[in-house]
Amino acid sequence: MVVGVLELTLSIVEADSLKAKRRVVKSVVERIRHRFGVAIAEVDFNDEHRRACLGIAMVANDQAYVNSVLDKVRSAVADYTLGQADLQDERLELLHF
Repeated sequence: MVVGVLELTLSIVEADSLKAKRRVVKSVVERIRHRFGVAIAEVDFNDEHRRACLGIAMVANDQAYVNSVLDKVRSAVADYTLGQADLQDERLELLHF
């Protein structure tokens, strides 16, 4: 079993309030969850209106598949937030059980 964990840190440049930030984050979370069937949530910077950290996880039996899907998720997040947020940092970890 392979567990893939991806952490993405976003800079939401246009957000002037937590409400504006959450609108962007909620849209991204719903689209990624629906399109890829992964677990995704905002996991850090909850009270900062210009930054967000998304945690994405998936489980499968093939490392190449997990790596491929999470790479597509990263690209999709960058596409979905184009003009609204910038991808500041990313971290991918694959765990084998």
